[in-house]
Amino acid sequence: MVDSGGGGEEGTDAGPPGHAGGSRGVVAFRRRDRSSRSHLANKPQDFQIRVRVIEGRQLLGNNVKPVVKVNVSGETHRTRIRRGNNPFFDEVFFYNVHMLPSELFDKSINIRVYDSYSLRADALMGEFMVSHCVIRKWLLLSDPEDHSSGAKGYLKVSVFIVGAGDEPPVRQPLLTPSEDDIESNLLLPAGLALRWATLSLKVFRAEDVPQMDDAFLQSMKGIFGESPGKKNLVDPFLEASFAGQKLCTSVMEKNTNPEWNQVLTDLCYHYRAGRDRMTRNDAIGTTHLNLAKIASSGGEIEGTPVPVLHMRALSEVGFLPAFGPCYINLYGSPREFTGLPDPYADLNYGKGEGVAYRGRVLVQLSTQLEGKADKAVDDISSDHILVTQKYQRRRKYCLCAVFHNASMIHDPGEPIQFEVSIGNYGNKLDNTCKPFASTTQYSCAVFDGNHYYYLPWAATKPVVVVNSFWEDISHRLDTINIILFITRHLVRKQSLPIFYTLRIIPYPLPELVGQPHLTSLDLQLKKLRDSAMATIRGAAGQMREDTKQIRDCVADIEGWVEKLTQLAEEPQNSMPDVFIWMLRGEKRVAYSRVPAHQVLFSRHSEQACGQFCGNTQTIFMQYPMDKNKGLKVPVQIRVNMWLGLSSEEMKFNSFSEGTFSVFAELYENQAELFGKWGTTGLVGRYNYSDVTGKMKLKQQYFLPPRGWEWEEEWFVDPQKSLLNEADAGHTEFMEEVFENETRYPGGDWKPASEHYTDVNGEKNQSLEEFALPEGWSWEDRWGADLNRAVDEQGWEYGVTIPTDDKPRSWAPVEKMYHVHRRKRMVRPRKRTQMNMLITHNEEYKIIGDPEGWEFSSLIGWNFHRKERSSDRFRRRRWSRKMAPEDRLGAAAIFKLEGALVRNKYCSLYRVFHDKRVVLYPLFLDVFVYHLRVYVYQARELASMDKDSFSDPFAHVSFLHLSKTTEKLKSTLNPTWDQTLIFNDLEIYGDPQSLARDPPKVVLEFYDYDQVGNNELLGRTVFPPLVELSSNGDRTPKLLWYPIMQKGHRAGEALLAAELILKDKNAPIDLPLVPPMRSLNLYMVPQGIRPVVQLTAVEILVWGLRNMKPYELAAVSSPSLVVECGGQRVESAVIRNMKKSPNFPSSVLFIQVYLPKDEMYTPPIVLKVIDHRPFGRKPVVGQCTISSLERFRCDPHVITAEVPLSLYVPVSLMSSTAPHLSISMDENRPLLEAQEKETEDWWSKFYASMGDRERCGVYLQKGYDTLEAYDNELEDLPEFNGLTDFCDTFKLERGKKQSKDDDPDVVGEFKGSFRVYPLSDDPGVMAPPRQFRELPDSGPQECLVRVYIIRAIDLQPKDNNGRCDPYIKITLGRNRIDDSDHYVPNNTNPVFGKMFEMSCYLPQEKDLKISVYDYDLLTRDEKVGETVIDLENRFLSRFNSYCGLPQTYCISGVNQWRDQMKPSQILDNVARLKGLSKPRTEDNGNTLTFMGRDYTLAEFEANKEVHHHLGPARERMCLHVLRTQGLVPEHVETRTLYSSFQPSLSQGRLQMWVDVFPKSLGVPGPPFDITPRKAKKNILRVIVWNTTDVTLDEKSITGEHMSDIYVKGWMPGMEEEKQKTDVHYRSLDGDGNFNWRFIFNFDYLPAEQLCLVSKKEHFWNLDKSEFRIPPKLIVQIWDNDKFSLDDYLGTYLLLDLRSLIPPAKTPEKCSMEMMERGPDKSKSQQAQSLLAQKSVRGWWPCTIDKDGKKELGGKVEMTLEIVGDEDADEKPAGKGRDEPNMNPRLEPPNRPDTSFFWFTSPCKAMKFIVWRRFRCLFIMLILLVIVGLFLGILLYSLPNYISMKIVNPMG
Repeated sequence: MVDSGGGGEEGTDAGPPGHAGGSRGVVAFRRRDRSSRSHLANKPQDFQIRVRVIEGRQLLGNNVKPVVKVNVSGETHRTRIRRGNNPFFDEVFFYNVHMLPSELFDKSINIRVYDSYSLRADALMGEFMVSHCVIRKWLLLSDPEDHSSGAKGYLKVSVFIVGAGDEPPVRQPLLTPSEDDIESNLLLPAGLALRWATLSLKVFRAEDVPQMDDAFLQSMKGIFGESPGKKNLVDPFLEASFAGQKLCTSVMEKNTNPEWNQVLTDLCYHYRAGRDRMTRNDAIGTTHLNLAKIASSGGEIEGTPVPVLHMRALSEVGFLPAFGPCYINLYGSPREFTGLPDPYADLNYGKGEGVAYRGRVLVQLSTQLEGKADKAVDDISSDHILVTQKYQRRRKYCLCAVFHNASMIHDPGEPIQFEVSIGNYGNKLDNTCKPFASTTQYSCAVFDGNHYYYLPWAATKPVVVVNSFWEDISHRLDTINIILFITRHLVRKQSLPIFYTLRIIPYPLPELVGQPHLTSLDLQLKKLRDSAMATIRGAAGQMREDTKQIRDCVADIEGWVEKLTQLAEEPQNSMPDVFIWMLRGEKRVAYSRVPAHQVLFSRHSEQACGQFCGNTQTIFMQYPMDKNKGLKVPVQIRVNMWLGLSSEEMKFNSFSEGTFSVFAELYENQAELFGKWGTTGLVGRYNYSDVTGKMKLKQQYFLPPRGWEWEEEWFVDPQKSLLNEADAGHTEFMEEVFENETRYPGGDWKPASEHYTDVNGEKNQSLEEFALPEGWSWEDRWGADLNRAVDEQGWEYGVTIPTDDKPRSWAPVEKMYHVHRRKRMVRPRKRTQMNMLITHNEEYKIIGDPEGWEFSSLIGWNFHRKERSSDRFRRRRWSRKMAPEDRLGAAAIFKLEGALVRNKYCSLYRVFHDKRVVLYPLFLDVFVYHLRVYVYQARELASMDKDSFSDPFAHVSFLHLSKTTEKLKSTLNPTWDQTLIFNDLEIYGDPQSLARDPPKVVLEFYDYDQVGNNELLGRTVFPPLVELSSNGDRTPKLLWYPIMQKGHRAGEALLAAELILKDKNAPIDLPLVPPMRSLNLYMVPQGIRPVVQLTAVEILVWGLRNMKPYELAAVSSPSLVVECGGQRVESAVIRNMKKSPNFPSSVLFIQVYLPKDEMYTPPIVLKVIDHRPFGRKPVVGQCTISSLERFRCDPHVITAEVPLSLYVPVSLMSSTAPHLSISMDENRPLLEAQEKETEDWWSKFYASMGDRERCGVYLQKGYDTLEAYDNELEDLPEFNGLTDFCDTFKLERGKKQSKDDDPDVVGEFKGSFRVYPLSDDPGVMAPPRQFRELPDSGPQECLVRVYIIRAIDLQPKDNNGRCDPYIKITLGRNRIDDSDHYVPNNTNPVFGKMFEMSCYLPQEKDLKISVYDYDLLTRDEKVGETVIDLENRFLSRFNSYCGLPQTYCISGVNQWRDQMKPSQILDNVARLKGLSKPRTEDNGNTLTFMGRDYTLAEFEANKEVHHHLGPARERMCLHVLRTQGLVPEHVETRTLYSSFQPSLSQGRLQMWVDVFPKSLGVPGPPFDITPRKAKKNILRVIVWNTTDVTLDEKSITGEHMSDIYVKGWMPGMEEEKQKTDVHYRSLDGDGNFNWRFIFNFDYLPAEQLCLVSKKEHFWNLDKSEFRIPPKLIVQIWDNDKFSLDDYLGTYLLLDLRSLIPPAKTPEKCSMEMMERGPDKSKSQQAQSLLAQKSVRGWWPCTIDKDGKKELGGKVEMTLEIVGDEDADEKPAGKGRDEPNMNPRLEPPNRPDTSFFWFTSPCKAMKFIVWRRFRCLFIMLILLVIVGLFLGILLYSLPNYISMKIVNPMG
């Protein structure tokens, strides 16, 4: 079942109320914002998910104990158990994950609320699924099994994700219940609005399934009852899986084209096929259907502004999942089957990009609402099968590929050919399709003279042709191409977006009327795309009218590009991709995969044609499953492809270049035997064969295909591309020959029978027979090669072991048993001129064999042109040209289908696929070009050597040529300034076509290593500027191009290139040859190279810090080397790092020519060199400063460099103000406040945070506030990171293998730079130096005060989700461990502590503040730490060592604590700025500074003047100081980091630091930031009466009654529950109690919370502190003596902070009075009992019935708050115990019917029996009396009668 409704994302904060959601057990078709994903990294990263559970409301149930469980990525955390229906949690959970961002997007957060009191299956109270960020949102909880059952309660949460460098949201104070509106801040589950749907997948048939079983097992399977006669070695079935479920079709044994015709219900998404009965099932291929692409939820298209005009159109584009009938292509490993394990088997499971076509499956997906199938797998009816027949109609397509160039081949190896296939068509190793000319001819790679190899195709470019049959889906692919065309132009024209937007948008999409193979998804996608295009078109029109500047449009156009890219995804693309394979011999080496629509021709419009249809494209092929991610490119090809219907093949003529020729070919083979050439010595070869020599052919066997005829007779046509001359392409070559000698054991050495051989022992020419080739010259004579394992004469010795005639191993020392030795003779030669490649047969005959023979010493691929004495085999190629009968032009090549050889010796299939028909276009015109590549510089390269640098150089490749730049030493930012010139570069093809898509220039950067292979640093590709005419005035511009390595950015290179066409008839005026820096090394010419000017670079070298050891030895005597623009300067040596880490001389100066444009400016490189014994000077650290922009300055604006903390007037050194500081020892205790104030420092803090409720009347008294920064002081832009005096640069060291490696920081450099221009005229006076007045660099002793206020959102370290934090401080060798004062069970602890330490700067500059988690038995675990650079604060001119307060106070909470008075600081500021000293007048009420007059009145006009203020002059100076941009008094929030996740926040710490140099005297007293203490309060609750209580029992007499009592408690103090006595036998719901509850609680008035301290469990060591809102819970119960008491369901919750006023009489007490709203009168508004102190009245109690709240009773109470100090004056006891006073409670006046029957039997008879049954009792008594009378009568009557009869008396 699949959720198919309109549920989108779970909602955002900006969404309307009630629109959000999550679901469980269903899949919502959500359209995620892909624009956010497209820029994410594709590597795993550290993330932290934070879930804050705040509180719950209106949870269902009676007497519940809710607990919240949060599950994220398999990890579950739970809150503490709370009580009641409105629990307050306020707990934060942290989830640390390491995964891909794309994987993180798919994760959901499951939040469930359980009733911990229940052990039943229905303990789950409600659930919600969250998958995006929510801040303080209410979640509506629902039943996960039945979303229609309604709300189960509400839960308030915050959920967000923190990544590397992200700042978590600032925690806001909690809202009061009256301020928190649930309805306007509610998220609803999407499931409440969703409908259920069933997905049905119809599987019809498959085709082109490859072989999966070994033929050897074919006979073995017969044993198991299978038929051995079938040849299709595959047993396919289809497996579909979705949401953890799997369904499979039946197995079609021995069938490569199975027909299942079955329907799978209830799942989809994932297809896998393959079965093997003998072993495990093998996957044939895997594909996925993305529901987001085949369904739409409708509504607004993300990322696009939707005008009102199109809202209706967009609301109609939503549709249910639908697909097909359509074929789905399967891709995976190559189709060739072998019995060995497939190394690419993982590709068949979808793990990586498939490298080959593996078949296709015809399926159809449909969605049915409100329905369910009876069977999971069923057969499809014949009617449905007939309907799909029209979707299987095929049309013929023609594919042509012309290979123009193949270069950058690393390993020549065996001959190379390329194969082009689409589907199975063209696969030379597959026999299911007709054979085609789908492979190029074999060619041997030729060295390009520098680094790579290429294939020498010259003017005859190989052509491949493939005909195939596919469905005509041009309406789909045309749409894709049009959208992609618009997208490409939007990307290219972003520089002029307003002009081009309306120009390119109007291209219409193809209409679907009358198109074949239409499906319902086609129609829906058409609506979706048309709506999106109309929206973009409307927005573009609005943009043209409103936008003024280009930069305002870029963001919108990027959004359009992102949206158009999504629309261009076609799920029903049944045409397979085109695969190009490079084969070396018969082995597949590298591949490239080209989507068919990119090369498809369309008759609809030019824009509907593929991007590369008929255009030459450059393709970098790749290895299958390349683990190195493109580190090595196997080959670069330039290929021109065209794909179109056969009915439109004539259109190919307009795209083709050159003259296409078709030839039949065969090879004539001969061998030399007894000095004669003939066919006798051919072993395993035929006289006439194919190129491999394994297939017998004859000329008479060849017949032209239908429509073709012979144009010429057979002629000898030498194959030049297979010739393998050893010196081909080389400029220098070493001829070698081995001189061999033999002997008998102990005899003399004599020449061997084959005196001269090659390295393999084959006969070779003698030294005299070696002829010098034309164009070469000898460099030396023949000589022995002594650079091998040989003796001093060059001999190496061996032993011959029969049956070998040559030794297999050699030794450099002669032994007696050696019988064979050889010596390698070498002679170098050098090319004098580059010989042009011979392309014509006549020229070939001149330089080669006149008869066209090719020679080889062995039968194989290595052939050469001239015969040698060692040659034993030769061959020559015969060709015969064919021509089409009807002269169709280039399109005639598509008629070659079935061009076979009639051969009785071999199958027709093998003949054709071994390339007997040769196609190539002959380019008669060759164009000569001149290429110049300008390589100026690179930056930020990876360090590949252990000295932290690299020795970079670059290989520059262009087509079949390459060159290498010079090698630079020890740099990561090389500046080559080099021009590489490629003269007379021959390129075949139309120059206009080449100008549209020129070949790319490829630069590969390497690190040169003297030992071992050079290491690749990265690769960059860029196009050259093409000039086709001599009057071209365009000049190439140097641009930065990214250097990529393994898919990551590995630096940048500043490059340019120009390709100039040379006219054959009229010589073109080439640009002037650039100036040469050395031999054959040209510089970048003027006009292209950056314009430079003389520039001064001043370097402030202040010192080195935290230097790590190098090679296990400490860095003791370092110096600094600064390099920039080729200039180098070195500082003085620091003699002793431990005593003084600063440099003796602090300023260095460089004059260098730097570019004026900042884009071209080279970086500054810093190198730290350690001077060690024996003259060793290793580089122990380096740093690269890429940008110099922030260091540029105006040299004529002077700024002083002395910090305020060190600029001390002489008068200050002699005396200090008596009221400013007090005498303190080094270990003095903290000073108490001089005066007890009603307002403390926390009032100041809360007032600064904007919390007016906590600060009281602090602001009304006019006291100071401080700045509360949400981040570190260094991150504030107004203070320049406190680096105004000097910056801190990280020094790195070591080899960096990849981009993922973190730099190894080994130290810090303290310094700065000033960059400014100089005049080239030596007569102009140089500007003044910038670093002139510097402070003393010696050590300074300082007093440091560290104020730790509180921590926020600490990472929990205990299993209970809590933490026991405490502070550790490290400063140099001083350490403070405050573990004795840890805060138990708290992730937001309030520390309120000040720590005082002494240190020496700069040796002890790093103040490390760590937060640890206290553990009793195990080692304390670090939560996180933050490091503060005290030196930067001390040296900064922003006065950051001690912040400036708002006012100058000499006493009170804001007492001045700096060592200098404000007037002294202001004098220093004036002196540093070069201004006159400030003047004060009018007793300090007026001050003149910087040409402006200030008055004290303008600063203190609207402020309260209190008695703590100091003299007017000092106050005036302080006010002026605060206008100078200095650091104010502040609290900064520092992020804590850990080594486990160094980029993620582990919490935050609010604090500040004061640094006082002891040389200035003793500072003022510190602030007292001790946390506030909670006040003890007593809540007295008097329960007077109850009425209208629901009665739930019946007496034995049938009366409704209850034994009522009242129970009450405060949340968080459940163990102190109290209850009244019992009012027995309440018959009408009334109860009388007169009972007093007394609750003691600690209250924080500023926070309006109760502070509860208790142990969570009995085994806990510490009490946990909870801050809980002060509330009172009242419940009414029924008493039972012989069973558990019954809860009557009546419930009352009163918030003491916002107490609902009670009713005066029970008649006015109703449920309506508990409702809150603005329409209530003032008397009905909620008030705080803590302020009102006492209240009495009636409150309603509620009862839950069927999910609704009803009135369950009323209770009369008196609520009174009594302070701890008043409790003794007004004592009161619990219940009615003594002291029973304030007020005195009399026993309740209960009715006589209120009694307990067991203890009052008389009353029970009176009020229970007699009152109800008195009539019955009277009647029973009368009946008893009458009965007795009758009994007595009957008893006495016989005697009486007898006496009467007898009459004894008389």
